[in-house]
Amino acid sequence: MKTYQEQVADLENTRAAKAARAEAIMAKAMDEGRSTDEAEATEFDEVQTDLKKIDEDLVRFGALAKAALAKATSIVAATDGDAAAKLRQGINVVQMGKSNLPPGVRFARYAMCIGASKGNLMQAEMMSRRFDDSTPEVGLALKAAVAAGTTQDATWASPLVQLQEMASEFVEFLRPQTVLGRIPGIRNVPFNIKFTRQTAGTTGTFVGEGLPKPLGKMDFELLTMPFAKAATIVVMTEELMRFSNPQAEVLARDDLAKGIARYLDLRFLDPAYAGVANVSPASITNGVTPIASTGTTVALISDAVEAAMGSFITANHSLGGLVWVMNPATALSLSLKRTSQDVFAFPTLSATGGTFFGYPVITSNNIALSASPTESFAILMDPSDILLADGGLQIDMSMEASLQMSDTPSSAASSMISLWQSNMVALRAERFIYWMKRRSTAVAVITMNSAW
Repeated sequence: MKTYQEQVADLENTRAAKAARAEAIMAKAMDEGRSTDEAEATEFDEVQTDLKKIDEDLVRFGALAKAALAKATSIVAATDGDAAAKLRQGINVVQMGKSNLPPGVRFARYAMCIGASKGNLMQAEMMSRRFDDSTPEVGLALKAAVAAGTTQDATWASPLVQLQEMASEFVEFLRPQTVLGRIPGIRNVPFNIKFTRQTAGTTGTFVGEGLPKPLGKMDFELLTMPFAKAATIVVMTEELMRFSNPQAEVLARDDLAKGIARYLDLRFLDPAYAGVANVSPASITNGVTPIASTGTTVALISDAVEAAMGSFITANHSLGGLVWVMNPATALSLSLKRTSQDVFAFPTLSATGGTFFGYPVITSNNIALSASPTESFAILMDPSDILLADGGLQIDMSMEASLQMSDTPSSAASSMISLWQSNMVALRAERFIYWMKRRSTAVAVITMNSAW
């Protein structure tokens, strides 16, 4: 059974169609400079009778819907067993985070409505009505903001919470695609904190009878966990934004997610990236002295792995939570290695991950295959000694800007493309994030002169 609100909507649609038919009948007679004939007059009178009945039903159903909403006591998920009964009673049933759409599509719809309306929130809210049957929260998020309010009031400001929910959903969709999001055990901390890191400790020594005891000292440094932001821009045609369908929404979502995921992964693991002061953190592998493997045989690979694990033992790290990170090509090459008995040396490893010497392996195409054109590398880390501050995601759009259509833009003079002239829309995504090693020994890098 339909809800009262759905019945009212159907009646309104039927009334609009019949009213249009009545106007068409009279318009035809007027255009031909004559009075209506018998058939037209009969049809017109029947339409008017139907309109009168519909208007009466609209009043009745409107009263019932108003009464049902007045006695509503709860908001329930549509997946509840009694949801259908509650819908028939007019109880407000809203799918809060229960959408059957792929993760991130709700936020993509929100962004694309803003893009299609050129930033006009009123028009964007009207465009979002086509999604009311599946994602009504898109329309709620686009309603005009007010000066103040609370999240508890049903009509004042609480609908604005929907935007945060959709943005959070998008971040949850994005996080598993990044290496950062798949590493278990990373220590999460807030932005703008200071902490003390011990760089050297005291040691003891045997002392002979009657001899003086040596003094020891500890060294510390004060570190700050600031914030930084990663950004990417995706450009699409206005037609794609305006006449979107689920496939176009997924395309927009995927483009933004992949752009940010690739950038964060490269910056997080690239040994050559030293960071920029007050702009971005250095990679966790930057400054780490690599352990060079002298060959591709199982024995020489094992020697390099032993040296890497030995560095964690020497630095008194717990070996229980170590994690490998490498390119899928590197993992695939290792998984195909055979011993002298012609059996697979690492049967629990594959291009998609697995384990290597007992520790989980995370693979990603966003990880550089090599530290140099002829050198591959693998990373072993202790996630518990890596600090991560992860903030929110912000989406903005423009149709009037001029852009360098390049993934390596320059501040020098260069060719610019006008979005307005080209009938295109640019969506910009920014994610606030920062990472830092709590101990300098938290990461080991193994390199070799040919692919494993």
